[in-house]
Amino acid sequence: MEHKNFTVVNEFVLRALAWNWELQLFMSALLLILYVIILPGNILIIVTIRTDVHLESPMFFFLANLAIMDICYSAVTPPNMMANLFNEQKTISYQGCMAQMFFIHFLGGAEFFLLIAMAIDRYVAICHPLHYATMVTRAVCWVLVLCAWCGGFIHSMIQIALILQLPFCGPNELDNFFCDVTQIIRLACINTYSLEYAMFINSGLVTTACFILLLISYGALLIKVKMGSSQGKSKAASTCVTHIIIVFIMFCPAIYIYCHPFWDFPFDKLVGFFHTVVFPLMNPMIYTLRNKEVKVAMFRMLRKYKLRRNK
Repeated sequence: MEHKNFTVVNEFVLRALAWNWELQLFMSALLLILYVIILPGNILIIVTIRTDVHLESPMFFFLANLAIMDICYSAVTPPNMMANLFNEQKTISYQGCMAQMFFIHFLGGAEFFLLIAMAIDRYVAICHPLHYATMVTRAVCWVLVLCAWCGGFIHSMIQIALILQLPFCGPNELDNFFCDVTQIIRLACINTYSLEYAMFINSGLVTTACFILLLISYGALLIKVKMGSSQGKSKAASTCVTHIIIVFIMFCPAIYIYCHPFWDFPFDKLVGFFHTVVFPLMNPMIYTLRNKEVKVAMFRMLRKYKLRRNK
């Protein structure tokens, strides 16, 4: 099947955005507030880590890259959602839909793999502290980050390559706020049972396996910290707990969405909205509220900036 001979759908209708005017206005205001908070919060983390000499450890290097991914991730769906809230048609083009799905899974997959890299970093720091400086060098950090981006790219390309071959010749309504694979493949004019199963393995099972692996890893690290010496125990435990919170925030909604591709549930749209729009805001908030070094560095940077302006 060639895409050009079978695809006659040029756009998709996002039915979840077709609310009354009051709800649309509320939704637009909420998106704007969240977007205004997400960008400054993540940019502040990046600038602070890049400029403060006290935050040169690999852990903060990974945190800065996570903030970069969050900025990119938060730019995929909110702009189109905000535009459609004031557009009577509530549509997205076929090309725009494919691009949206690609970047959602590219950036989302990259974040998942980066969290695995952060878990590796914490394992070496806690279990092999004497060799940490020689094992987790800046070159190793760059390799892990590059692997995270490549892993997300491969994950996304697998799904998009399969979807681009599907014929869309009639139904074009999505009961969602944005395009995602779990609903797009059901609009195809062929039987997609095997494809849904492939998506379930590629997204659902892989995500669940990574989630379980990370929980086991951090659980073992917490046990290791508890059994170790008292020096630095509190800080190491707090760092692990912070990472566990981020893992739950990032993985649980994805597991909920992609582990049931064959059925629809009432909370799918709400979970999808929080997963793509709200949750990227949580990473900078959690890290800055739970990490004393980051908070101190931010206040130090803001104080220096204020002093420069007053001169």
